[in-house]
Amino acid sequence: MTLDPENYKYGITDSPELISAVIDWYKNRCGVELKAENTTSVNGSQEGIAHICFPLINEGDVVLVPDPGYQIFSFGPQMAGAEIVKMPLLKENNYLIDFDSIPEETAKRAAVMVVSYPSNPTAATADRAFYRRLVDFAKKYNIIVIHDNAYSELVYEGGLGGSFLETEGAFDVGIEFNSLSKSYNLTGLRLSFAIGNADIISRFKAFRSQIDYGISGLIQTAAIAALRGDKSSTARLRESYRQRRDFLYEELNKIGWRVPKSPATMFMWLPKPKAYKTSMDFCMDLLYKTGVVLVPGNTFGELGEGYVRLALVLPVEKLKSAVEKIKNSGINLET
Repeated sequence: MTLDPENYKYGITDSPELISAVIDWYKNRCGVELKAENTTSVNGSQEGIAHICFPLINEGDVVLVPDPGYQIFSFGPQMAGAEIVKMPLLKENNYLIDFDSIPEETAKRAAVMVVSYPSNPTAATADRAFYRRLVDFAKKYNIIVIHDNAYSELVYEGGLGGSFLETEGAFDVGIEFNSLSKSYNLTGLRLSFAIGNADIISRFKAFRSQIDYGISGLIQTAAIAALRGDKSSTARLRESYRQRRDFLYEELNKIGWRVPKSPATMFMWLPKPKAYKTSMDFCMDLLYKTGVVLVPGNTFGELGEGYVRLALVLPVEKLKSAVEKIKNSGINLET
């Protein structure tokens, strides 16, 4: 197959086989009925979210983004000239958007709302009632919803994650991104799908035709194999993250760092110890004393201050070594 010259030409469009695989995956996994006009590939969700606002907004339009939230949620709309308005995600609200707290004048001005559950960095999940409120809010104020669903397969409590598009009326107001990166551990393959409202997908495809030549045929073939293949690999991947989460939850609490058990994603969102003024102070002291690298919460937005993000990307044996180094560092872990 690798010697076939067809594999090295511009991809231009998604193959019928790839489109069919995406349609079947969503139907079998989420019960969501798609047509070909409801989906398009992108070079990873980050690329897709970076560019989606270009064909959707005019300069100065308001785009609502989560705080804390993955950085591209704000930077992508900013590149398109948006006025960014942050939506606070608070611990006391389980890091869910509080629609009632959004001023009506702001909602009326908003063109797009970026939403992501399971959440990076907070690891929070959303239930069906939340998505019902989201769709109703978007319809009321004529807002386009961009939902990042990259971690749909990495939910540890309460069954598998769902899709924003399962909600009645969701196709009227928005799209979501779903990726092979996290579900199939294919981060370097850079293939994701924008799925949902046909008009938004059409406008996005027209825009992307000016900046991209499509996904390589080799990558499309690999994606089809993943989407149509045995789902046990995803289950094994999810279980490995669960084991790492459970280990860290138990061991960090044993050594005095009171941390919650993250319900989803490949991350843990942890409170910084009280002894440190800022999250950055703690992360730098931890790095110098132990070699353990965490991400300061304020890099994800102002409301991320006071927290750090830990990635579950190492096997348990290495995590044991990290916990032992933290335990022996002399750092005051009281939270």
